[in-house]
Order: sequence, then C-alpha cells, then structure tokens
Amino acid sequence: MDKPGLVRVTVDTTRALGQTLTDRSTTLSRKLALLGGFTASGVRFARGTVVEPSGPRPQRLLRLWEFEGCPQSRIVREALSALDLDAEVRPCPRGGTRFRLELQAAPVPRLDDPDAGVTLIGADAIVAHLYARYGTGRAPIVVNAAPVRLVTGLLARWLTGGRGTVARPSRAPLAPLELYSFESSPPCRLVRSLLCELELPYLLHNVAKGSPRRAGFVARSGKMQVPWLHDPNTGWQGFESLEIERYLEATYS
Repeated sequence: MDKPGLVRVTVDTTRALGQTLTDRSTTLSRKLALLGGFTASGVRFARGTVVEPSGPRPQRLLRLWEFEGCPQSRIVREALSALDLDAEVRPCPRGGTRFRLELQAAPVPRLDDPDAGVTLIGADAIVAHLYARYGTGRAPIVVNAAPVRLVTGLLARWLTGGRGTVARPSRAPLAPLELYSFESSPPCRLVRSLLCELELPYLLHNVAKGSPRRAGFVARSGKMQVPWLHDPNTGWQGFESLEIERYLEATYS
C-alpha cells in the first residue's frame, strides 16, 4: 500500500471533522471533544497518523501499562501507531486498582517485550527500543526532544479535557477487548479514554494510514473505518465511537 502524503492526510482528516461538526445529530459537547482531539493531534504534529518505514515484526505481543491522559504514554502510543505495532494495553489511570499494583510503584508508561526479554520504564527508553528493534534504527529527533514532548504533551492533554486520566468504578471483563484504532484519530481517542477510565484491558490493533494490515481489517470488519471494537466476552462489535461508548457504559460501568 502506498504511503499517503501529508496533504492528502490533512485534507481527509479535515473533511471528516467538518462533517462531524456540521452534523445536527451530534451534541455540542461531543463536537467540542472531537475538535479538542483534532487540535491536540495537530499540536503533536499528527504523530501516529501515517505508518513509517519499519523493520522486523514481533512474534509475541507487546504489553503496555499506560493511561490515555498521560503525556509520556502518548509518545509511546504514537510510536506504536507509526511503526504499525499491536500491544496488549493494561490501563492504569489515577486511582485505578486493576493493573496499577503490577507496576510495583514504578511510573507509566511501562512496556514488556517478551521477544527481547526486556521490561522498559519511561517514554525515552521505550521509544528508543521500539525504533531500534522494530523500526529503522532511530526515532524522529525533533518531536521526541524532551522540551517539545513536555510542552506539546501537556497542551494536548489540556485540549482533550484530561479524558482518560482518572479511574471510574467498573466490572472487569474475563478476556481483553479488541480495538482497531490509530493514535491521532479523535474518535478513537474518545473510545480509548473510556476504556482507560473503566480500566478495561484491550488488544490495540494499530491500522494507521498506509498500514499493510488494513486489507485484513476490512476483510474482518467489512469496511475501513475506525474505531472498531470487538468484545469477545459478549460477541458485540461496532464502529461508531458514540455507539461503542454507549455499549461500554451499559456493559462495564
């Protein structure tokens, strides 16, 4: 699959956002949330929108402890999306009890790579590892520079209203859910935020623009649209972010 250019990506994204903002059935609060997510992605240079050149693929699933509202976790998710990597996500929002104990007081993000036999703590170490092992050697320098990352990360968190930061009471699923997504998509961000707040573990399948795995996703789901959630615990599956959020609230909150 050809890698889409920046102009095409920008036009496609802006058109989709425009359709949402002019949709009379969408509430004002939701329009503002989507607009904030779109702006936050722009602040972070739309990282995680397009697949970058990559190297070998992991044989076993990466495991990530993080929370959606964490600026450092965002950097790691951007790298996973850009490198077309999947991960089992174990959300650790503030006040969470389901997976935070596994951190043993260490900060997020934390990544386990069973193929490499390593556990890494912090965005710097994780991103460097991902690009060295599964990319072409080195992460983009400018967007990952500490001052840029700190300022843009905090601004992006403010623009998204701090969603995906604090835990809410929920029922634990027997098996992780599955989410097809890519990092910079505002609707995907809304779903990931709710999964995080409810501390619901999920398999994150990244299908950013240019991903060679999009054809397989279409074969499974029926069309190229994200977010798409499948719950193996109930058999439920669906596309629209609002529909997914309503399902998660009704089933697990």
